[in-house]
Amino acid sequence: MKNKILTVYKSTTGFTRKYAKIIGEALSCPVMDYREVTVKALSGYDTIVFGSRAHAGRIDGCKKIREMFEKSGAKHLVLFVTGATPNAAGEVIEAFWKQNLSADELSQIPHFYMQAGLCYERMTFGDKMMMKAAAVMIRKKKDKSDSDREFEKAISCSYDILDRKYAEPLIEFLRADSLSQ
Repeated sequence: MKNKILTVYKSTTGFTRKYAKIIGEALSCPVMDYREVTVKALSGYDTIVFGSRAHAGRIDGCKKIREMFEKSGAKHLVLFVTGATPNAAGEVIEAFWKQNLSADELSQIPHFYMQAGLCYERMTFGDKMMMKAAAVMIRKKKDKSDSDREFEKAISCSYDILDRKYAEPLIEFLRADSLSQ
């Protein structure tokens, strides 16, 4: 049986939307904005791919999408998260997943991280203020570690490190029909 897939994204600055469109095009599956999603919309699919940003250490919108997924009758949930952290920062990314998913969820819910960037121009006022506060705190820190200096540089301006290659592991996972019964 063919696995019917729907990709849902929650995007503030556009990075997650871009990745969702890459996934949708590669898998020839529909892509839907999180703001338009309903339980009924999810119910026609076997697999829901949900993408969002890493925001203040959490997966933005994940609680709501999981509640809708559970009510929908869809069989599988796959997560992807975008963020400013480079994919090479494996320990940071692994700690993020452990903070957001239980041990059972880590083994049962396929999850993927995709580096994206920062876009101050499209951030909400609250997010800009949070980033500004973080920049001030790190700037005032006396004994900065190498990671402190990297973080300070990383949040100093907008940048785009999005690349299709970071979506490939998720695309290949779904192309392999890894979730089919």
